[in-house]
Amino acid sequence: MTSACINVSEAACNLSVIVDSQLTLSAQVAAVCRSGYYQLRQLRPLVRSMSSDAVKTLVQAFILCRLDYCNSMFYGITDGLMSRPQSVQNAGARLVSGARRYDHITPVLQELHWLPVRRRVDFKMVVLVYLSLSGMASPYLVADCQLVSDEGRRQLHSANSRTCSSYGDRCFAAAGPRLWNSLPAHLRQTDINFEQFKLQLKTFFWALRVQHIVAIVKLHLLNNLTYLLSC
Repeated sequence: MTSACINVSEAACNLSVIVDSQLTLSAQVAAVCRSGYYQLRQLRPLVRSMSSDAVKTLVQAFILCRLDYCNSMFYGITDGLMSRPQSVQNAGARLVSGARRYDHITPVLQELHWLPVRRRVDFKMVVLVYLSLSGMASPYLVADCQLVSDEGRRQLHSANSRTCSSYGDRCFAAAGPRLWNSLPAHLRQTDINFEQFKLQLKTFFWALRVQHIVAIVKLHLLNNLTYLLSC
C-alpha cells in the first residue's frame, strides 16, 4: 500500500451537484447554466405555436427547476458567479414574456412572480428554517435552529454569530438563523400557515428588491446633480 498512487480530483459529483476543491461552486454553476441554455434553445422554436401560459409552465419545469435544485448551496457565492444563473433566468423570463433583450428585466420578473436567483436562494434557506422550527424538517436541521427568549420576537440562538471563515458563514447553521433574524417580527411566527408564510415571504423579498432599486436610482440622480452643480 505504501507504493499506491492516489489521484486527487479537483471536483466531486454527488446527487448531481458538483463540488469543487475550493468550494466556489463554479463547476456546479457552469453545469446548471449549460443545461439551462440548452433547454432554452430547445424551447425557443416552440414558442410561436404555444400559449403564454404553456410556455411559462415549460420554462418553470425545465429552467427554474434546474436553478432551484440544491440552490441553497449557492448561498454566499460571489456576485460574478451568481450573475450567470441570473442570466439564465432572465433569458427564460424574456422567452415567456416576449420582452426584448435590452428591456429592463425587473418588471418582467415581478409580473411573472419570479424572485431573482439570489433571493430564491434566501427564500429556500428561510423556508428550511420555518420547517425546522415547525418540526417538519430533518432532525439534523432542527438541531441548528434553537429559539431564544428575545422579548417574544422569536429570535434564533445563532442570531449574530459568525464562524472563523467565509466558508463557515455559508453553512445552514450560521446562514439560516442569520436570515431568519433579519425578517420582520410578523414573519417569524411559525404559527402562520405554511402557504401563507411563503406568500408573505415572497412579498417581503420583492419589497426589499424595490427598495434596493429605488436607492440605486436616488444615488444615481444625486451623483448627476452633484456633477451638474460642480460644472
